[in-house]
Amino acid sequence: MKKNYWNILTKKKYELLLVALLLHLYIGVFFINLKFYAHVVWPLNMILLGIFSLGVFSCKSRVRLAIRNILFVLVVIIPAASSFLKPDAWFMYVVSITHIAFYIIIFTEILRYLVKPGNISLDIVSASACGYLLLIEIGIFTMQLIYYAIPGSFTGIDTHNFITIYLDLVYFCNITLTTIGYGDITPANHFSKLATAILGLAGQFYTVVLIGIMISKYTSIQNSK
Repeated sequence: MKKNYWNILTKKKYELLLVALLLHLYIGVFFINLKFYAHVVWPLNMILLGIFSLGVFSCKSRVRLAIRNILFVLVVIIPAASSFLKPDAWFMYVVSITHIAFYIIIFTEILRYLVKPGNISLDIVSASACGYLLLIEIGIFTMQLIYYAIPGSFTGIDTHNFITIYLDLVYFCNITLTTIGYGDITPANHFSKLATAILGLAGQFYTVVLIGIMISKYTSIQNSK
């Protein structure tokens, strides 16, 4: 039975990771009670994300897997601890840094897979989408770190509590990477402005590189035929 579960995690790893990322980013739209979302749904989402990211690290070095497991434990325990601890600025620093590290290590594994020679498949498409969503996740927690480290970094954010700040940053990073830019939330100092510019540039660079990878894989198929 355990082997069957592991086979599913490895064979459908990118599809499962994509579902977990979509839930983590956007499931908040279904909850009016933000306290329940923050203390129950968010930790459960992180558990799901951690489990579904296991397949990405199959057959990897023990060091990378150990780092991933340590970060996984931290990103689950720390948000759950917000039920008992006051989420002050220092607490949010730790939350932001651990999440950034967790998403970066998964993102690098996704990139390693995308640049490998091979054919265009459902795994490639799913992994590409995962990479884009992971870039959004990295952006969110980077902006959150800046927000708490430098007061007044953004204007237009709902400062009612830490979860409304987080959800507004989810929205901000999405409209930045999709180049919509409504202007209702704006960076207010050079730190946040440059971070936003880097995030937008990273999104465009990822898209260009991804297109190049897809074209390369497609042409290699045609040449082999």
